[in-house]
Amino acid sequence: MTYQHICASSHCDCGISRRDWLRIAAISGAAATPWLRAGDAFAQKFKGDDVPVRIGYLAITDATPFFVAHSRKLFEAEGLQAEKPRLFRSWAQLIEAFIAGQVNVVHLLSPTTLSVRYGSKFGAKVVAWNHMSGSAITVAPHINSVADLAGTTFAIPFWYSIHNILIQQVLRKNGLTPVSKPKGTALGAKEVNLVIVPPAEMVAALASKSVSGFIVADPFNAVAETMGVGKVARFLGDIWKDHACCLVTLSERDIAERPEWAQRVTTAIVKAQLWTRDHMGETAELMSKDGANKYTPHPLPVLQKVFDLKDFEQYRAKGVLQHPEWNQRRIDFQPYPFPSYTQELVKAMQGTLMEGNVDFIRELDPAFAAKDLVDDRFVKQALSQVGGLKAFGHADDFSRKEVIAA
Repeated sequence: MTYQHICASSHCDCGISRRDWLRIAAISGAAATPWLRAGDAFAQKFKGDDVPVRIGYLAITDATPFFVAHSRKLFEAEGLQAEKPRLFRSWAQLIEAFIAGQVNVVHLLSPTTLSVRYGSKFGAKVVAWNHMSGSAITVAPHINSVADLAGTTFAIPFWYSIHNILIQQVLRKNGLTPVSKPKGTALGAKEVNLVIVPPAEMVAALASKSVSGFIVADPFNAVAETMGVGKVARFLGDIWKDHACCLVTLSERDIAERPEWAQRVTTAIVKAQLWTRDHMGETAELMSKDGANKYTPHPLPVLQKVFDLKDFEQYRAKGVLQHPEWNQRRIDFQPYPFPSYTQELVKAMQGTLMEGNVDFIRELDPAFAAKDLVDDRFVKQALSQVGGLKAFGHADDFSRKEVIAA
């Protein structure tokens, strides 16, 4: 069966059809009743903190704290049961499983959390950041500047992603216009056609020259580098300083009915993040396809490239980093969801080309979203147990000013 993609592009292989969007939207409405009842029944089967942690994830390094918490039994240390994390192929599948109650702890792209709560009107709540940075712009070997992307097709992982926001800012700053046109449509001399491609398929698309480049989470940038089919042009942490890519997201119902459960989940994840910062090499090993739990299909050398702090230094020497004074890591971990980030994110989305259900973002008040989307009670309590933000190398201050330099 052929579905009409939401992006209306025959070139798109996103796996996110208009039917997917309708299903996601329907799940949060009246048609969702059977799904939600199933979730209610599942929740009622357990009492209080007996509800197991059921993680849903994509095989990207964004999910790192989940793997660490699970493998090191940090959930059990908090008195919880935890099932083995469940791998999903696409963001649409992960969202659908979360809304249906099949998984109860997920990492979602930060703009997607806004889409789920205000677009699909499902009670999703952000309780912490899952990680910072961890993404890059990777281009074909012959691309030597942003201007070289003019008249080409470029892959993004999801319309509601920090990747889509930042690539559009980079293109516009360099005099190019991001567009979304069906395959085969002629492009203007200054246009760049954005298409949705699942992260796992981006390297193949670049190798086959279907796209001139892509913007995505690691380790797929590292995969392209290792295979010699692409090179990193910019790291997103070098564009938006200390930005969040994925957020730890729970359902509002779980938080309301089981606040102690939500606290323990958040505490375990915060402790996993802190451990990861000091054990990057071990983290790469436990995530690899040769690790005991085989969380990802990625080989160890690729993951080591992401987590090896010394390897990252080469980009400073090559001049890839435009802001070396920011002292970024390729991927880093800090859990506090700064309100300034959420506000800036909403403003950025309102000026970004997106497809699908976008009406909600036009009228969304940034200050309201920062208060309504995020529940920071649990992460503050968790931070108090591990030494505060200072333990993560940051000032012990829950406010900051966003720095963006496309």
